[in-house]
Amino acid sequence: MQPDFIEIDNILVSTDISETPFTCDLAKCKGACCTMESKYGAPLKKEEIEIINKNLPIIKEYLSKEHQKEIEKNGFWMQIHGEYMTKSIDNRACVFVSWENDIAKCSIEKAYSDGKIDFIKPASCHLFPIRVGQFGGKVLRYEKYIECEPALKLGEKIKTNILNFCKDALQREFGKEWFTKIKDIMRV
Repeated sequence: MQPDFIEIDNILVSTDISETPFTCDLAKCKGACCTMESKYGAPLKKEEIEIINKNLPIIKEYLSKEHQKEIEKNGFWMQIHGEYMTKSIDNRACVFVSWENDIAKCSIEKAYSDGKIDFIKPASCHLFPIRVGQFGGKVLRYEKYIECEPALKLGEKIKTNILNFCKDALQREFGKEWFTKIKDIMRV
């Protein structure tokens, strides 16, 4: 069944964002969203490249020597067909992945959590599993991955949907007023 879309301030939002239970379960998925097979990493905004570059010396402190060397040799981002994205290592891990035991985590977010930088991570990562596309304007949709099955189960168990799971990211990206409107319209 295809999801419906609701328009909120010229942004189309898929209803499955409010209907799908979701809460990341890192103990089970192991940070799969940061290590999905692809020669491309996470989508970036041009202004995020500048912010990351400014904070790169601190962020690199959280990375393995292999990831540090990759960034020093080839940089951390690329542009394909006018789109910016992080690079990946071995067509797998985002160049910013650092490992805690067997769980992939974001070195940018770790530096932020430690109070060393004021940028949490790229918006595309913060919004995940929501993806922002363009179709005559912004379109928000749920991007399904088999690796996120544990998140669906945990979200169902604790009664949290994608919309509420991504609250901070949505408010960061579209504002608190917009988020209040979407919650009211979607009745969640």
